Amino acid sequence: MKQAPLLPPLRRELIAILRGLKPEEAGDVARALFDTGMQAVEIPLNSPDPFRSIEAVARLAPAGCIVGAGTVLEPGEVERLHACGGRMVVSPNVDPSVIIAAAERDMVSLPGVFTASEALLAVRSGASGLKFFPAMALGPQGIAAIRAVLPPGLMLAAVGGVAESDFAAYGEFGIRAFGLGSSLYRPGATPAEVAARAGAAIRVWDEAFAHRAG
Repeated sequence: MKQAPLLPPLRRELIAILRGLKPEEAGDVARALFDTGMQAVEIPLNSPDPFRSIEAVARLAPAGCIVGAGTVLEPGEVERLHACGGRMVVSPNVDPSVIIAAAERDMVSLPGVFTASEALLAVRSGASGLKFFPAMALGPQGIAAIRAVLPPGLMLAAVGGVAESDFAAYGEFGIRAFGLGSSLYRPGATPAEVAARAGAAIRVWDEAFAHRAG
């Protein structure tokens, strides 16, 4: 079975989740994020006209950045995402057919897991890494306990109810990748507001993981 490619090296392992983003605001919000230093953007497919937004953001993304979709539930959505320039497939669940579809197109695959069984199934299916979701229910210790049975070096991200105030607690257990949703963006937020929130998250990440930044 083909392995999906790893997430490209990011200066900071932070993914901006823009749920509810509208196409007419996508460019300005994405530019604000990229200018602030964010390098990974996820637009969930339950947002208004998401593929139009993804295409717009993918076109303006600087080198070294990656754009993709969240809430990807079907292989057909992977194909459509690839066609509009998205390169990252994020799901709330583990569906081997979605992971395989991403791997076949050399797209990053980050399925959502909550148990050891789900995590191991995702790994066997060729996932690039794992999105522990909802992280607020598992907590850092819960993720660390499951990590003990996973391949060493596998990329693990905490997503769901996580904000910059939680970085240090997760960092104590070796978790340094985070998906930031409502703490970063809510529908109607201005680019300036999003940039300010992104800047705050980046500063806290750098303080917690200074040896990884730069």
